[in-house]
Amino acid sequence: MTVKTYYLLLLLCLINIFTYAQDKVTLSGIVSDADSNETLIGVNIIFPELKTGATTNEYGFYSITIPKGSYNIVISYLGYQNITETIDLTDNIKKDFSLIASVESLDEVLIKENVEKLNIRKPQMSINALTSNTIKQIPVVFGEADVIKAITLLPGVTTAGEGASGFNVRGGAADQNLILLDEATIYNSSHLFGFFSVFNPDAIKDLKLYKGGIPARYGGRVSSVLDIYQKEGNSNKFHMNGGIGLISSRLLAEGPINNGKGSFLLGGRATYAHLFLPLFDIENKAYFYDLNTKISYKLNQNNNIYLSGYFGRDVFSLNESFKNTYGNTVLNFRWNHLFSDKLFSNLSLIYSDYYYGLRLDFVGFNWDSGIRNFNIKYDFKHYLSDKIKLQYGLNSIYHKFNPGEIKPSNDESGINADKLIDKYAFENALYLDIEHKLTNKLSASYGLRYNSFLRLGQDELNIYANDQAVNFNQELQIYEKAEPLGTEKYNRSDVIKSFGNFEPRLALSYLLNNSASVKASYNRLSQYLHLISNTSSPTPLDVWAPSGKYIKPQILDQIAIGYFKNLRDNTYSLEVESFYKKVKNRIDYIDGADLIANDAIEQVILNGEARAYGLEILFRKNEGRFKGWIAYTLSKSEQRTPGRNNFEPGINNGEWYSTPYDKTHDVSFTGSYDFNRKWRFNANFLFQTGQPVTYPNAQYQYNGITIPNYGLRNEYRLPAYHRLDISATYTPKPDSKKRWQGEWVFGIYNIYNRRNAASINFQENRDTGVNEAVRLSIFGIVPSVSYNFKF
Repeated sequence: MTVKTYYLLLLLCLINIFTYAQDKVTLSGIVSDADSNETLIGVNIIFPELKTGATTNEYGFYSITIPKGSYNIVISYLGYQNITETIDLTDNIKKDFSLIASVESLDEVLIKENVEKLNIRKPQMSINALTSNTIKQIPVVFGEADVIKAITLLPGVTTAGEGASGFNVRGGAADQNLILLDEATIYNSSHLFGFFSVFNPDAIKDLKLYKGGIPARYGGRVSSVLDIYQKEGNSNKFHMNGGIGLISSRLLAEGPINNGKGSFLLGGRATYAHLFLPLFDIENKAYFYDLNTKISYKLNQNNNIYLSGYFGRDVFSLNESFKNTYGNTVLNFRWNHLFSDKLFSNLSLIYSDYYYGLRLDFVGFNWDSGIRNFNIKYDFKHYLSDKIKLQYGLNSIYHKFNPGEIKPSNDESGINADKLIDKYAFENALYLDIEHKLTNKLSASYGLRYNSFLRLGQDELNIYANDQAVNFNQELQIYEKAEPLGTEKYNRSDVIKSFGNFEPRLALSYLLNNSASVKASYNRLSQYLHLISNTSSPTPLDVWAPSGKYIKPQILDQIAIGYFKNLRDNTYSLEVESFYKKVKNRIDYIDGADLIANDAIEQVILNGEARAYGLEILFRKNEGRFKGWIAYTLSKSEQRTPGRNNFEPGINNGEWYSTPYDKTHDVSFTGSYDFNRKWRFNANFLFQTGQPVTYPNAQYQYNGITIPNYGLRNEYRLPAYHRLDISATYTPKPDSKKRWQGEWVFGIYNIYNRRNAASINFQENRDTGVNEAVRLSIFGIVPSVSYNFKF
């Protein structure tokens, strides 16, 4: 090819591009609720003649570029009446839509806000969404609606058991989940040690759980992303709603600011069962309270600002001599700016803090620890055409870790003040996501994320021979703490250790027909923060630690493939997915590891690896008087830590062993039946393989003391877990036109009183002197009643 021919072809390409751009126009705008003016996420904007469409983003904005002409347009969103109209597109147009709630479908039980055929085409997979209505209808202990308990009914999601905090996704640990509330990180998602979650369902606008195929805009954890957005508040009129239960109540208020230019939201929850304990001469206390706030303001057509926050605290005390206080605090300022009808941006300034405090008056000391960070992120969404959409941005996070500080609680205390060494880190990332419609049948989502992690200087850092903080004792055949050779001192601006990783992401969707598709995805993720805990679920005392000289970052590779089908015009839907993932540098603990108040945690940990694989099936009924879903997961989750050389056995003899969150079989059923306008019945059933545990397999006597001998790690299991929960919702006046509307919710948790084992302990019977196994159960049958209202 000659140079002249090359430039001629280039000129023809430019002419074609220019002509293409001239023949296209862009329709953009905001979709909101007609009653509250709350923006809606995931609304479908569909052009049936063109067989194409778009969905609104996290702020209700949409943009689509199509050929000039006159078309029918359908605005569709579950729970709302469709808008169908003809629109004449001869030039770029900004057009907002307001959707009217459909009374008949307000209470539908749906696990995805979006089950239109358009989703069959989208390459996104391994994603589940829940509406606040769905969460409120699921029967739970004490009748308090719970986000975390609700997502555990989805395939691939489990917990460590009743009363256990956190959740596990596809065989991953609880600390491998990135939990975001209005883009701010939540480090502890539970109240009262796992009995409740920190999320108030009344304040939730949108919830999505990413189990795989995670877009490049997310990073920092290797298992999942739970992305939650709070409501913005009603900018048309003042409104309140809440609920009164047996042990807790909640209240949420929202209304307009400055004649509807803005809105506010203020919600609170609290438990009060502890107030009645003194009547029974019980001085112990266990309660929580939290506060959700948000202010939204529209500066003009192209600029909106938001200020949102969350504050929560748990308090547990015994006779005022022991007091435990912990909780999250987050604050986020966001600025939305529309550069053009094709370029949307969001700038966020975020503060996040997790605090843990302990007061022991009988010993005479106070203990404080926690983690806080400051995050700045700038995200862009670029609607290049109807076939290509870009998302790109950057974020920087400054972390401060407080492993613990002890102070005497009074002048008479014999405790000396002490401070574990604070740690600091700086985490940065750049990303690009591309959503690309390659053909009428093939769509792709691909991207790349680059992150860097800088472990910054601290007051002191131990030095070890050969940089080995753990030694292996050949004679005793055990791992032991290495003795430091000395310490190094650093300035805060020094970099002790730096890491950098590229994270490719890819998802594909191939349309088999108008109702079925196959999808596949691959993603790599890195995690630089580690929860130091040897329990099966997080506890408030657990400490977060950064990667550094002796702790390597976790690196995950995950692949998934799935089949998705809508049946009978979306009345039913079926999702089948299979996944495999592997994690490098998963932390493991040597036998006898002491984790509490340890200023040299590197002396008791080794770097291993983990893997998980499985099959997930989700079958749903989306329409009719009876709605619900059945979920089944068959999976395996393992980890191993081989020896560092040929002379070391590693952990568990270097063999693969089940993780504490390995559940071979996990079955759940959730259903809702609208009996009539006044009564609605709900039920859910769960069955899970018992949790892996380590039991003693022998014992021996030493100086009159019986010492148990434990076998391989997690080679036994607790008995299988199962329970059935039911609830009934009674609305006395469903057709009332009065502002005040109320409903009663009656529930029974664990209706057949199954005594599920939270743990099994082995001890000697004091009367017979015979060793015995003792089962600890948290809940039996638990009835509940609550009253919900709104006005």
